[in-house]
Amino acid sequence: MMRFWAKAVSAATAMLVTAPAFAQEVVAEAAPDSGDTAWILTASALVLMMTLPGLALFYGGLVRAKNFLSVLVQCGAIAAITSLIWIVAGYSLAFSSTGGPIIGNLQNAMFADMFAMREGQSIGELVFGLFQMTFAIITPALIVGAWVERARFGWVVAFSALWSLLVYVPVARWVWGNGFLFDLGVVDFAGGIVVHTTAGVSALVVALMLGKRQGFPRTLMLPHSPSLTVAGAGLLWVGWFGFNGGSALAASDEGAATAIIVTHLAASVAALVWLGLEKIKVGKPTAVGFATGAVAGLATITPASGSVGPIGAIILGIVDGIVCFYAVRLIKGKLQIDDSLDVFAVHGVGGIMGSILLAFLASEAIGGNGYAEGMTMGSQLVAQLVGVGVVAAYSAVVTLIVGYMVSMILPMRVSEEHERDGLDISSHGERAWDLD
Repeated sequence: MMRFWAKAVSAATAMLVTAPAFAQEVVAEAAPDSGDTAWILTASALVLMMTLPGLALFYGGLVRAKNFLSVLVQCGAIAAITSLIWIVAGYSLAFSSTGGPIIGNLQNAMFADMFAMREGQSIGELVFGLFQMTFAIITPALIVGAWVERARFGWVVAFSALWSLLVYVPVARWVWGNGFLFDLGVVDFAGGIVVHTTAGVSALVVALMLGKRQGFPRTLMLPHSPSLTVAGAGLLWVGWFGFNGGSALAASDEGAATAIIVTHLAASVAALVWLGLEKIKVGKPTAVGFATGAVAGLATITPASGSVGPIGAIILGIVDGIVCFYAVRLIKGKLQIDDSLDVFAVHGVGGIMGSILLAFLASEAIGGNGYAEGMTMGSQLVAQLVGVGVVAAYSAVVTLIVGYMVSMILPMRVSEEHERDGLDISSHGERAWDLD
């Protein structure tokens, strides 16, 4: 009898000892991957750096000195208001696991219930929500380049807040949140449609709504600091490694590393092409041209960075450098539309072009990753054309409506006197440079 109880106690003890190990094993399987989590947290910081200070300096160097601070304040204010909107409701409406193909629901409002693993991923949902917030920040900030030197600050903030909620959030749902465009097979690895098409098209609409700056196009409005523009472009370039590489949502060779390599390659090629065209057309390659070409290449590779190989990246860089260079000359020169810092010509045209051309360049025959099951080059092209067309049309219409709605309460444009004085003094009571 004593032997029986001794064996029973021994067995029970063994179960108690091994139970925690088994429990730990189960938890470990459900826990986020620490390496992937660390990479996405780092990528989030890199993408935020693209707006603050990358985009702010890039745009700020391109305006006249009397408007430099206004660009920085606008970028900062947009980053703040969109972050608030994203956490309160934007993320949930775009990425909630429940909801419809058009818009989600408020399941994750105020970042509630965000501590579980995101389905099908190796990172937690809170990390994913943080990463996506940085995309929601930079997208409306891109539009700043269309209204610099003449938009009223109050209108800028109110418009950006509503635009984020009514344009960016629904489009993110359609393409990335398992919405109807995702179901059609639309591919947008890191934002050619969600970020660059929405911002680029909206920028063109806003530029037409606001009208031209005083003196445009008769007066030469030179960038006050090309050096700041190049510095900003450098920060954008480095940050884009997080933008595209982070969109793999894992620290992997086939995903993150490949996306970063093709991103860098496309930017390099586009910058060189732009310099060459400037030499031919203008007579001198410029610092601003180098920066603009690089950013155009980065925008173009963004949707395709998960689909193409080095050959595709080089092709995109060449095509993008040529097409965006002439798009700038067409919009500002021939059409005389004052899209002041070429948001549509660089980001809009680049993002649209990359989104469409990936249907061809994803082919395994030229080193691409191929197509999803059931998709061919032809069907992928149709899906991309539908995706770009729907998003471009939606962005244009809603931007027009939101712009005029806000202008009924807050005027869109500063007075002629304030525009002549510069927005730094007239809107913010400060000067960027105290030359005295």
